[in-house]
Amino acid sequence: MNSQTKTMSMTPHSFNVQHLKEILEHQKLAYQRYPVPTAKDRIDRLARLKQVLVKYQDQMVEAINADYGNRSVGETKIGELLTCIEQVGYYSKHLTEWMKPSKRHVSLIHQPAKAWVQYQPLGVVGIIAPWNYPLLLSVGPLICALAAGNHAMIKISSASAHFGQVLENALSEAFPQELVTVINGGGAISDAFSHLPFDKIIFTGSTSVGKTVMAAAAENLVPVILELGGKSPAIIHPSMDMKDAAQRLAVGKLWNAGQTCVAPDYLFLPKGRAAEFIENFKTIVKGMYPYYHDNQDYTSIINDKQYNRLQNYLEDARTQGARIIEINPEQEQLEDVRKIAPTLLTGVTTEMEIMKNEIFGPILPIFEYDHIEDVIEFINRRPRPLALYYFDFDQSRADYVAERTHSGHFGQNTVLTHVAQDDLPFGGVGASGMGKYHGPEGFFNLSHGRSMMSNPKLYSLKYILPPFNKPIHRLLYKTLLR
Repeated sequence: MNSQTKTMSMTPHSFNVQHLKEILEHQKLAYQRYPVPTAKDRIDRLARLKQVLVKYQDQMVEAINADYGNRSVGETKIGELLTCIEQVGYYSKHLTEWMKPSKRHVSLIHQPAKAWVQYQPLGVVGIIAPWNYPLLLSVGPLICALAAGNHAMIKISSASAHFGQVLENALSEAFPQELVTVINGGGAISDAFSHLPFDKIIFTGSTSVGKTVMAAAAENLVPVILELGGKSPAIIHPSMDMKDAAQRLAVGKLWNAGQTCVAPDYLFLPKGRAAEFIENFKTIVKGMYPYYHDNQDYTSIINDKQYNRLQNYLEDARTQGARIIEINPEQEQLEDVRKIAPTLLTGVTTEMEIMKNEIFGPILPIFEYDHIEDVIEFINRRPRPLALYYFDFDQSRADYVAERTHSGHFGQNTVLTHVAQDDLPFGGVGASGMGKYHGPEGFFNLSHGRSMMSNPKLYSLKYILPPFNKPIHRLLYKTLLR
């Protein structure tokens, strides 16, 4: 960090409920004064955002690290900062084309009218970000909002207090408060934020909190995009090389110590192949993380609450007969740094707490299967997940699984990386969420597709006005009602 960065003010604003209402009112008034920013203005706003992301990158990395206790620098820079920078470039490149009116067909009896869809900004978007990827999941939605011409208020998780201060400083340097505002704080502030009459809310977080946000938004008929989570399964086909599959799964499961909404949550292996997978997984993990305690590349669990939750899951599984395979060759004691060594579980049942809840940690339960139809049935009996991962290089078999299941995303031979693909929509289905952003969907879901129709001087409908017994009516009925 350079000396200039070190001396920057880190003092956040103090917000109260009334202040939130006033900020929203000011943003709505500002939007009304300039409701359709040009493509040039939108691109300029995105450029300013990129400028402060680059300028404050070291502060952001250090702040997220402070919130976690230890957060891998590489995970923050690659998984969050770089992804946001790439999204800025993607939207800057495409938004001009997306803003153009979309011409639509006009039926015969309405000729010679013209019809089209005009995409206009919604107004003010409320963004509620979680703690696990505080930069990506606050700035990512903001990029979509700005590209669509909106103003935005961003609520940062109270578990990301250090990062929230830095983001508030950075965005206040780039934008006036009437365009973009960062809100820090918890408790009453969090509750009040979701009750504000935004023009749309984007929430990322747990299913339980998502329900409360949706209920609060419904009081003002505010539409929502909910990016939730759930238990994302992974399936390995018997033809798949176990070392290859183990490597791909290990990267996705252990990134951010498993604290990722699209991390593989549990695994189906061909019957009799568990020992082979476990040995390959152990070897790969040891290569990635030869030790844990002082390893800055291995991320801590965010706080004591989440750490204790995961330990309780493990204890419950152990009590009910699961085999716990902790990959910790040096038997390091990790409690003081709030780290959990990568852990595999066999002998798991659906009665265990670890199979009733999203894990959100570096723990992977393993099931074995005889027939793929049994796996499909197991998955389909449960809430629809945010992602489903299938490992098999045979496309017809992959298509078979994809066509018979539902998930927000279907990943073949890869995990997690779809989130960083600019041109793919991101979102869930059913219990894992509703609505999507990223890709063109991010622009269009944060725009109002307004139907437009224009009639020339010739008003053709006058020829079919009542009374409905004219020759023209009989001709219409004869030619069109058949």
